[in-house]
Amino acid sequence: MNKINGYTKEEAESLVKYVCDGKGKGKTLTQIFGEYAAKSGRARGSVRNYYYALLRSTDNEQVKEILKDTQLKAEDVRPFTEEETDKILKAILEQKSRGVSVRRAVLNLSGGDDKLMLRYQNKYRNVMSKQPERIEKIMKDCGYSSPDKGRAQIEERINALYDELASSLKEENKRLTALVKKLTDENFLLKLQVKNLQA
Repeated sequence: MNKINGYTKEEAESLVKYVCDGKGKGKTLTQIFGEYAAKSGRARGSVRNYYYALLRSTDNEQVKEILKDTQLKAEDVRPFTEEETDKILKAILEQKSRGVSVRRAVLNLSGGDDKLMLRYQNKYRNVMSKQPERIEKIMKDCGYSSPDKGRAQIEERINALYDELASSLKEENKRLTALVKKLTDENFLLKLQVKNLQA
């Protein structure tokens, strides 16, 4: 079997067994992918993507052999309607307008469901790539800031915080310098007093 996303046949068999064992213990796929990722050193998203790619490789004889008697199968995915697509895009863009990343937004919207999160993310990227004007229209209709404007606003806030911090540090530096001078003077006077007592 050719590698899929860099997995060998042995790794594919290991993942399939791990998923079957996990499902047998009542674990969700999200939990299973997370645990397998930690165990294998791979990213959870990579494990998830590979799993679904494997299930869809139904024309590959070695894959059929690996999946035999497992009852694992890729469910038919119903495409989003136009109305659902707009609703998803609005929800993602609303979160983006508040500075949330697309990845975090789709995770929030999916409620932690890996498969749904991946579908939302793919739908957003697909529309962004093939219908950028649709994204712009939704943003305009909802009054959301454009990504560039949002980025500029964030940069302005960061710069303002930096200036405020720099000013605060300057004041603190002045205070500490004055304190060091005062302590140095006091130390000098104490040394003089000790010297006079010893004379």
